[in-house]
Amino acid sequence: MTGVRLRQIGPGVMNRTVSLICLAMAGLLFLAGCGQQNARGSITRAPDIDVQLHALIDQHALTGDPSTGRDLPSIHEPLAQLGKQLFFTKALGGDRDVACVSCHHPLLGGGDGLSLSVGVGAEDPDVLGPGRRHDYRGRGAADPDADGGPNVPRNAPTTFNVAFYDAVLFHDGRIESIGRLPGRNGAGSGIITPDSLFRSADPAAGANLVEAQARFPLISENEMLGFGFPQRRRGDALRAHLSGRLGNYGAGRGELAHTGWLTEFRRVFGRPEADAESLITFVTINRAIAAYQRSQVFVDTPWKKYVEGDTTALSDPQKRGALLFLRTPEQGGADCARCHAGDFFTDERFHVLAMPQIGAGKTNGPYRDHDNGRFKVSQRARDKYAFRTPSLLNVAVTGPYSHSGAYDSLRDVVRHHLDPAAAVAGYDYSLQSLRQFSGTGFNYPHARENTERALAKLLADRESGADKGTVVVLSDDQFDDLMAFLDALTDPCVTDPACLAPWLPDPGDTGPDGLRLDAIIARYTEDGH
Repeated sequence: MTGVRLRQIGPGVMNRTVSLICLAMAGLLFLAGCGQQNARGSITRAPDIDVQLHALIDQHALTGDPSTGRDLPSIHEPLAQLGKQLFFTKALGGDRDVACVSCHHPLLGGGDGLSLSVGVGAEDPDVLGPGRRHDYRGRGAADPDADGGPNVPRNAPTTFNVAFYDAVLFHDGRIESIGRLPGRNGAGSGIITPDSLFRSADPAAGANLVEAQARFPLISENEMLGFGFPQRRRGDALRAHLSGRLGNYGAGRGELAHTGWLTEFRRVFGRPEADAESLITFVTINRAIAAYQRSQVFVDTPWKKYVEGDTTALSDPQKRGALLFLRTPEQGGADCARCHAGDFFTDERFHVLAMPQIGAGKTNGPYRDHDNGRFKVSQRARDKYAFRTPSLLNVAVTGPYSHSGAYDSLRDVVRHHLDPAAAVAGYDYSLQSLRQFSGTGFNYPHARENTERALAKLLADRESGADKGTVVVLSDDQFDDLMAFLDALTDPCVTDPACLAPWLPDPGDTGPDGLRLDAIIARYTEDGH
């Protein structure tokens, strides 16, 4: 294996052309090169591209900065630093072979670089990225569903900028704000979680969506809990056990060879006399982990600089791509902002896109490898195969893409958005184009059938008008412009290990319990080693 920074380049753009006509818009917006007649019948020149683009920015009420008006933790604050230590320790894994960072590493775009995650039972717990494999014949053999593929059913979303979600978290929105208040990170009248009764507010959810979300991977068997942990316990009993492990009390007493967590918690929470049982609880653990995740604010993009007034921050192709992104098809655009709306580039709603269903998914259908998306949570027919719109900030470095990680190439997933039916028809179900599956020969037998069911739902929704989307055809040059704009949504910090250093543990520091994950970001070579 060799340590790498991963970014796979997709295949060339298919030749597609379209003739675009100039359309009048509010504020006299025209495509570049078009004009209109004035009252005297002479032709006036269209506004230049910056005038057109800033008019659209005003129309969409964009500021360029989704962090405006939010109270966000700094990574340099003690609570976030404690959260970093917790995020990197394998002590929070039930079998002590996995950490939160196993699926969400800053050097992998806040994700894991895999189409589908490998949580517990990895061949080497410290190997992250496309070299990570599930040891289903060894460490993972206790998993009754182990089959040689990845053991986590959905793609790991990036933790970068997770603080800006106000409505829902997870692909299916099973963490959901009640009485959503924009800018409050879900702090409305309550938060629904998988522990809620009758879709009511969960009193243990915490202060924001990130705190609510962080409570669940640790008790998921495939993600972090494992299969060697006392399975008779559920929910809060499992959380209490893990807390006691760190604090050396209760059910977790004696499970760590040594623990210095009490010293850390006393210092951070300013309670030098507190005992472990009162201080190291799942509430305080969760608060620290959430502070670390919410400190991962990476929004200093070229696009932000442009919106704030620096017209040199974008290249001409990026500006043309922004026009395509923000305009509707009637205006000659690609209609991207219909769903990827606002400064955070998401409406936080659920849409059917018929992304290929590779992997097991969250089973709710005739086969184990089937995923009904939001329907599993809402039980509403309209939500079948619908998944949450992700943010596009830093999208160039946060692949693979879709709930199933079906696309390794950003260019390919954009093509899918423009014409889902054509993309599904041409999808390679052999999975050899995906970095995680290359060379494995592993496949999911119902992938094509499940995907075609989702496509049928999408086409039916468009036919009935329930979905307002349409096929968008772009020339090669226009497609390249759109991709250039997406590149402009990347904060340079996320590709710079030195800039990311505050979110990474100090080299050689094994942490308060000696179980810090020492990440080896690796890939398999062509011969499979």
